[in-house]
Amino acid sequence: MAENSIGTQPIPDRKEDRGITSSFGLWAGIIFCVVYTLVIWALEPFVPKVNFAPDTGFAHYLWKLPDPNFLTRLSAWTGYTLHQALIWGCIYYGQSRKLKYTGGLHPVNIVALGGNAVFVFLHLLQTHIWYDGLAQDVHIMTAQGSVIILLVAVLMMENQRRGLFFGKKLGLIYEPGRALRKYHGYFFSWAVIWTFWYHPMETTSGHLMGTLYTCLLMLQGSLFFTRAHVNKWWTISLETIVLVHGTMVAVMATSSGDMWPQFFFGFFGVFIVTQMHGLGLRKWLRWTFIAAYLVSVFIVFSTRDLVELNQLVAVPAVEYSLVFVLALFIWCVLWVVGRITGRATQES
Repeated sequence: MAENSIGTQPIPDRKEDRGITSSFGLWAGIIFCVVYTLVIWALEPFVPKVNFAPDTGFAHYLWKLPDPNFLTRLSAWTGYTLHQALIWGCIYYGQSRKLKYTGGLHPVNIVALGGNAVFVFLHLLQTHIWYDGLAQDVHIMTAQGSVIILLVAVLMMENQRRGLFFGKKLGLIYEPGRALRKYHGYFFSWAVIWTFWYHPMETTSGHLMGTLYTCLLMLQGSLFFTRAHVNKWWTISLETIVLVHGTMVAVMATSSGDMWPQFFFGFFGVFIVTQMHGLGLRKWLRWTFIAAYLVSVFIVFSTRDLVELNQLVAVPAVEYSLVFVLALFIWCVLWVVGRITGRATQES
């Protein structure tokens, strides 16, 4: 039996696993994501040179045309809509046919992988012709917030396996976590594809790291109903890459360059409190991570004002608070759905 890294039910081995293995699909996909990011970087001289509008402060997104037109908007929205429809269709197909977790790729996985590959290159082409992404028409928090909620949802889903606080499981969020495990594919694919089409394929280090991250998340979404999709080492890698990306973006930002410890220690703290407890690490190794965290805190904050220590808890406070907010929201949805379906059952 193979362990499911999201949830507690084991995944049965299947003698009929044949064809391309999900492990091969995963490694080939990772290589593709890295190569794609390098292609974006190599094409930097050909990216349209735009005279961006002046920075207006909070919530301003710099990388968009100052004079958009119908075609620039149509290109971004059409690409996003078709991309989203394809992946949602793949998820629906897999669920409606009750596919099982296997060691090989289902045909629908190959469709999803190929579809994502086509659309990421279409977005690159669209950037070089029309430049604009969805950022022209939607608020920046829709892109940032969707990924934050995605990470929070993973904390909820994994609660039943690794717990939420130092390995302790919270029964309060079991049922919302179960609902998320069943339907998370639709939300996760929206969050990732929306964020991907929000940005033009720019070549700053922050954009390149963000593009690589969203491509890896699309790869994960394409491997649904395979064992690679629930491999704990792969999934923890996806959860912790945000530490590097968030820190890098904060260092680059002129307005918040001194805020990088908030993201580095924030996401490192979530790893210490929650994420490392699902890896089966030996006790000495867990204490090594804790010691590394504490030593790093001392080195960085020994030369800073003590008031800046609030940066240590900002990210964990937001994420864990949102766990309970999201759980309450899902409980409300489940209650409403239960009332409606229960009444319909009684009437029938």
